[in-house]
Amino acid sequence: MKAVVYEGPFNVQVEEVEDPRIEAPTDALVRVTSTCICGSDLHMYEGRTKAEPGIVFGHENQGIVEEVGSAVVTVRSGDRVNLPFNIGCGFCNNCERGYTGFCLTVNPGFAGGAYGYVNMGPYKGGQAEHLRVPFADFNCLQLPEGEEHEADFAMLSDIFPTGYHGAAIAEVNPGETVAVFGAGPVGIMAAYSCMLRGASVVYVVDRVPERLSKAEEIGCVPIDFSRGDAVDQIREMRGGDGVMKGIDAVGYQAQSGQDGEEQPNIVLEELIRVVNPTGKIGIPGLYVPSDPGAGDPHARAGMLPISFGRLFEKGLSLHTGQCNVKRYNRYLRDLIVAGRARPSLIVSNELPLDAAPDAYEKFDRRVEGYTKVVLHPVAA
Repeated sequence: MKAVVYEGPFNVQVEEVEDPRIEAPTDALVRVTSTCICGSDLHMYEGRTKAEPGIVFGHENQGIVEEVGSAVVTVRSGDRVNLPFNIGCGFCNNCERGYTGFCLTVNPGFAGGAYGYVNMGPYKGGQAEHLRVPFADFNCLQLPEGEEHEADFAMLSDIFPTGYHGAAIAEVNPGETVAVFGAGPVGIMAAYSCMLRGASVVYVVDRVPERLSKAEEIGCVPIDFSRGDAVDQIREMRGGDGVMKGIDAVGYQAQSGQDGEEQPNIVLEELIRVVNPTGKIGIPGLYVPSDPGAGDPHARAGMLPISFGRLFEKGLSLHTGQCNVKRYNRYLRDLIVAGRARPSLIVSNELPLDAAPDAYEKFDRRVEGYTKVVLHPVAA
């Protein structure tokens, strides 16, 4: 089958690789109809992780079940399914409590597993024509038959639940004010989710005009940090007040506004400044235990200085960690079906699998018109 294979920094190629097969009675094989390029993939693509050449990328996957193992009960050949990026077993201590992003079974010695991602287990990604799904009964989210909402449902693997996770762990409530840092796909989905949860005002901070326009389009207030200190801009708009909730949808490759240089702690620092005393900060943005590409030796070891004394003084709460997709995906699916949510608003391109190398290059350079790419390895 064809698949997107990592060859080294800034180099992915579509190559022929071995077809997946049923390896356990609880497996399913899925024909992939939609798979997305994620900002998290860029960390590997840029050589900013310990990813080795040969990884098949792709953790945002959707398709049609073609074969199931002998122990699969609820999933059948022909079912249309969406697959959470994090793989769970369904029966470990963490999965039973809803922390499926931290499964203790699927990646021995590590809390959590995922498709096509460094350190997340031996699972090939779904930027390919076919995908093996472990523990299929638990991991397959059933979708309505047909092709309707294909792009909307494709967002359920990662960015829509992850954005919603940001709003949930920041405990955004009706009527509250929120600042979301980062207007990439996850940031826009976080802002969108805050609106779904009833926030009164959502400020979205970025420097890319196309992204800021998208934030304004969904009813948020865009803040361009290249035009001045983002916190000062928000406080000026609010007559000196801050906000009650904040979300970091950027992660460890954050940049400062003055010169565009990487400053991994800048978003955390600005959230500590802008969130009012006793407020809450949700951090769905990715931080890593090591960053080989960092210029600072502490950042290379995954250590960042933050104003912890100020955080303590203000009584702020932090909640971090990757999204437990299964905690949200069923409900978000139903919002899509009911016409209450349209996460495909972030999709900029729908392309064949062979276009992946060019799409990665353009997405990485933030080329206008490449905000969220959906690849279609095979027909729906």
